[in-house]
Amino acid sequence: MAAEQAKGTGQPPEGTGAAAGGRSAQLAHTGLRHGWTTGACATAASTAAYTALLSGEFPDPVTITLPKGQTPSFALAVEEWDAEHGIAMAGVVKDAGDDPDVTHGALIRARVRRLAPGSGVVFKAGPGVGTVTRPGLPLEVGEPAINPVPRQLIREHLARVAERYERYGRHEQYERHRRHEPRERYERHERYGREGAAGAPDVEVEISVDHGEEIARSTWNPRLGILGGLSILGTTGIVVPYSCSAWIDSIRRGVDVARAAGRTHVAGCTGSTSEKVAVALHHLPEDALLDMGDFAGAVLKYLRRHPVDRLTICGGFAKLSKLAAGHLDLHSARSQVDKGFLAELAREGGADEALAGEVAVANTGLAALQLCAAAGVPLGDLVAATARDEALAVLRGAPVAVDVICIDRAGMVVGRAEPRGPGPGAGPRPGPGAGAVTDRGGGPRPGPGAMSR
Repeated sequence: MAAEQAKGTGQPPEGTGAAAGGRSAQLAHTGLRHGWTTGACATAASTAAYTALLSGEFPDPVTITLPKGQTPSFALAVEEWDAEHGIAMAGVVKDAGDDPDVTHGALIRARVRRLAPGSGVVFKAGPGVGTVTRPGLPLEVGEPAINPVPRQLIREHLARVAERYERYGRHEQYERHRRHEPRERYERHERYGREGAAGAPDVEVEISVDHGEEIARSTWNPRLGILGGLSILGTTGIVVPYSCSAWIDSIRRGVDVARAAGRTHVAGCTGSTSEKVAVALHHLPEDALLDMGDFAGAVLKYLRRHPVDRLTICGGFAKLSKLAAGHLDLHSARSQVDKGFLAELAREGGADEALAGEVAVANTGLAALQLCAAAGVPLGDLVAATARDEALAVLRGAPVAVDVICIDRAGMVVGRAEPRGPGPGAGPRPGPGAGAVTDRGGGPRPGPGAMSR
């Protein structure tokens, strides 16, 4: 009979680092701890469950080999084995290290069930794991949201387990079952061992995440058309704290989904207020909206290889002034508003030296904008036009027309640049918008802390 056992916290045991299979390793240059991706955790749980299915015992901790050779170990948080029906389940608790990952502490389970010979490894979304409902992602519509690299990692580990127990009848567990279990049961174990020897195992692997559907609401999965839960992600198996790789990957998947849906016009927005402005002005559907955040470079470089007809960049005036000055990462820790640059733009717009001098020493970018607005100098439009030209330079001739909208903190448009570029999206400037668009009642936008990996 199946029995579930809760076991501790599911954290990997103490050790000397990721490569040694220990608890999340510290990065020498930051002092922050690495974590493990959902894909690594799902692989560990699947490996433990399949090992139990063949041997009758769960390896605890269970050690896996990541794509770059690291060998982390994972303590099991739950175990369940139903020998009579050929099912085993194991679960591990995800440790994201010091990364602000919404899946940190989530219990990731793998339920492995025997299938008929020739079935291969079949993946299934359990509770808390999403299903793909839109084209454009690296998985077919209808597939469980278990990404290709975790799938391959799971297949490889299950094949190793099958090879290890290919002579199951000689294993000490077999001898124990032979002494203490009915003949038909140990014969079933022996049959499972022979099947494992044939090569790739024939099993269903169901991955689930406790409370995953609830957690997924704070990620971008719903916008990408991944419904019902989280994605099982990871390419290296390791989460590097604050690497922003998950955000950039979400941008790329957003472009892929938009292209697959036939969208010819997308908007890259720095936040929820700018997103609402872009929707109000251009009536764009949800799957045409890219959560650009601070990563203008990520949007532009991906569109350079995977173009759409038109890109609208919409964001706060200060952030887009950084793009105008040539910065592709708009985060305050990595780029600053250059008031000297704004003063030069103001001169181009007709500002005298006195006004340019005030702009150069203004407290903030918005203060500089207000000084110019009072004098009739269109600094907002100048920043928008210069940001558009910088974006076109990054696109390097890709067939994408670009327009730019700058807003203030209240959501008012303070600068615009009409579409320009080689793409067919370059055309007449859209009509005026509907005034201020604010965040009131709109709910929180997923931020860096709402990433899952």
